[in-house]
Amino acid sequence: MASESDELPDRLLTIPNLLSVIRLAGVPVFLWLLLGPKEDGWAIAVLVFSGFTDWADGKIARWLDQASKLGALLDPAADRLYTLATVIAFVLRDVMPLWVALVLVGRDVMVGVCLWVLRRAGFSPPEVTYIGKAATFNLMYAMPLLLLAQGGSDFATIARPFAYGFAIWGGALFVWSGLLYLVQTRMALRSPLRTSPI
Repeated sequence: MASESDELPDRLLTIPNLLSVIRLAGVPVFLWLLLGPKEDGWAIAVLVFSGFTDWADGKIARWLDQASKLGALLDPAADRLYTLATVIAFVLRDVMPLWVALVLVGRDVMVGVCLWVLRRAGFSPPEVTYIGKAATFNLMYAMPLLLLAQGGSDFATIARPFAYGFAIWGGALFVWSGLLYLVQTRMALRSPLRTSPI
């Protein structure tokens, strides 16, 4: 059965797609700012801009009816690349333990495998859950706050508990939503109605 993204038009030159390409182009800049000159302020600015364009491209796609297959691929790809770039930089700068990074990356790999298995079996991807949205929301706040929490300034001291709070809740919900994907995939594959999406 065709997924929802298969029913989208093949348009390339749209405003949402342009915003997604700009977001993707910002990933290496973001990573360089974190690992090269360690300009955390500018890195946070790039991250905030990415978050704004992520919100804007979805709104514009709906307002102008410019949803497309390319946009359905670019948008999550940009999200995942920013997350991966942040995790790599945080591990290299000792902001995040390696085991936490491996758990977060492993969750994404597991979800990717689930989506591939579902598509091969003829199923659409599972619906995005509120748990997954809450995880993304918490992690989007945790990333810049963790950067702000570095150092011994009064501002860093104030930011630290908020950063850890968002990071712990976001990480837990992120893993939980991944486990839900795994359960949904297993239920779909064991369902006798193999032609229906979960």
